[in-house]
Amino acid sequence: MPEGSDWILLLTAYLLGSIPSAVLVCKAMGLEDPRQAGSKNPGATNVMRLGGRQAAILTLSGDLSKGAAAILLAILVGADITLRGWAMLAAVCGHLFPFFSSLRGGKGVATTLGCTLLLSWPLALCQLLFWGLIFLLGRISSLASIATAIITPLFCYLTTPALTLTFSLTSAILILRHSSNIRKLVAGREHRF
Repeated sequence: MPEGSDWILLLTAYLLGSIPSAVLVCKAMGLEDPRQAGSKNPGATNVMRLGGRQAAILTLSGDLSKGAAAILLAILVGADITLRGWAMLAAVCGHLFPFFSSLRGGKGVATTLGCTLLLSWPLALCQLLFWGLIFLLGRISSLASIATAIITPLFCYLTTPALTLTFSLTSAILILRHSSNIRKLVAGREHRF
């Protein structure tokens, strides 16, 4: 567990994760607040429904970047691999419960991927390939995200075992965050692309 000045790093990672990319993009492009429209989720998928591909790409880029920035900061201050994992969890919690956006955040998938790209590129590659496969089979973004969260601890154990605990916790949180999507999937009402 983190101790001492490490908490400053974790707080900073949380604040980076709290930057509301979707809200900022929608405001800049004159779109509806993604927390109030569509699925009411401030993430790239909902932003695409509200404003199209360009808005979604900007939102996705913002969410990826803030996750990557949190891990880059951890690397720059000399954090070991375990602390970098906790910085990922802090950044993802920032996205889910953002300080700058009334604790009303998104689902955390893109921010987690942004972290993973700097933590372990082999793990990120496994996640991307698996997500892409599930999406191609079902054409449902949430299903691909949930399935990837479920399998990620195994991928992590095989590629970067030192991060298995923090990725397992992060995956559990992401699955819980998708509870409404799981209910829609069971009922056959989830949106397809």
